[in-house]
Amino acid sequence: MSDPGCRLQVRSKIWLEIDGEPVFGQGREELLRLIQKGNSINAAAKAMGIPYRKAWTYIDAMERRLGFPLVKRQKGGRGGGESALTPQAETLLEKFNLLRKGLNDRVDSKFIELDF
Repeated sequence: MSDPGCRLQVRSKIWLEIDGEPVFGQGREELLRLIQKGNSINAAAKAMGIPYRKAWTYIDAMERRLGFPLVKRQKGGRGGGESALTPQAETLLEKFNLLRKGLNDRVDSKFIELDF
């Protein structure tokens, strides 16, 4: 069944839950990575096309469910505030990336093995 011209591909999504409630997935990962990149919750929210309040709500919910802080916030003066990821958030991002890569590698291998 393997056809060199075939464009069939396999995709998978992964997220983390606590007691059946989603805690962390691709969207929240993107939010944290954008905060990491720009040191700003507001800039991250704008880049994602969501209101600041929604981004802040996501962060607050993740922190409450996980039981540790993800973002250090510093209120600003004239130039505005600044946000940075905590070491726990950076570790979460690293582990989530490794988990996703490992899962994708296994899914890809199985896809090839089944000769779609």
